[in-house]
Amino acid sequence: MPEETEEKTVDTATDKTSGPGRILVAVYAIFALAATSRAAVQISTKFHEAPLAYALSAFAAVVYLLATVALARRGAGWWRVALIACGVELLGVLTVGTFSLFDREAFPHATVWSVYGQGYLFIPLVLPVIGLFWLRRAKP
Repeated sequence: MPEETEEKTVDTATDKTSGPGRILVAVYAIFALAATSRAAVQISTKFHEAPLAYALSAFAAVVYLLATVALARRGAGWWRVALIACGVELLGVLTVGTFSLFDREAFPHATVWSVYGQGYLFIPLVLPVIGLFWLRRAKP
């Protein structure tokens, strides 16, 4: 008597690595590359001019890299990592954005998250919201 095997199918509507999820991962990858490049140049050439701003650029780069990897992976563990990364990103852009408006002396040079991501067309403000929405929809 042949054994019946249960096939697991992936629902592409809620799979965070397909369809709109791929676009989200691509945008995060672009921001990871941009933030990493920006931070590397800032830190290596003029760190003494704005150490807080440039350290925050490096932190943003790490968050974007982590979010990119976590969003591209499957599984409940990676889903949690992506959720935390997007949450930290949103908290970071709101905090840095607010402080960069009210304390210009602490931020003499812009970071990725300065003025809520104004230098990047406010995408850093919108991206974690979209990421969190997508993660809610693609919950394992």
